[in-house]
Order: sequence, then structure tokens, then C-alpha cells
Amino acid sequence: MVYRGTLKRGGNVVLVLGPKWRLHYFAHLDTIDESAGFFVSRGDVVGTVGDSGNARGKAPHLHYTKLSLLPLPWHWRPARESWKRMFFLDPALAWD
Repeated sequence: MVYRGTLKRGGNVVLVLGPKWRLHYFAHLDTIDESAGFFVSRGDVVGTVGDSGNARGKAPHLHYTKLSLLPLPWHWRPARESWKRMFFLDPALAWD
């Protein structure tokens, strides 16, 4: 686990560094499991679903994002702020 704490928009968040140097971001958590250490494995509980941050008052849910530390130029598209696409990965694709 690289970071656990609170951010303005994401509320209670956890950031995990996974295989292939991929970052896994969990946001809007109700609670963060304090017993989760620096190393976490698939299936470990890092927190519980909630409505923290800018999701306050909405139904409890989780925002999950998988990011690359290095830009992937083939994800770029000619559109406003599309450079961000070079870092986002499809969480359903195991090979990313």
C-alpha cells in the first residue's frame, strides 16, 4: 500500500502499487482497514464501500482506477486533455 488517507474529492482513499508497476486507486471508502500493511495481496480487504469525499449523500459506491506509471502513447487521442488517457488502464484487461 503506497498511500491511505483522505483527499478532498476522493474522500477516504487507498493507493496500492501492484504488479507491473500499476497503481490501483480505491476512492469513496467508508473506512480504511488499518490492519492492512504495506504489502497487500489479491483478496485482502483494504476498506469498506462508502460515500466519502464528493460522493457524500449519494448511495455508497466505490471508484476504482488502474493506472500506469509510464505513459502509454498508443492510448492518446487528439482531443482536449486526452494526454491523461495515456495513464489509464482498463481494469478488465489482465495484460495491461
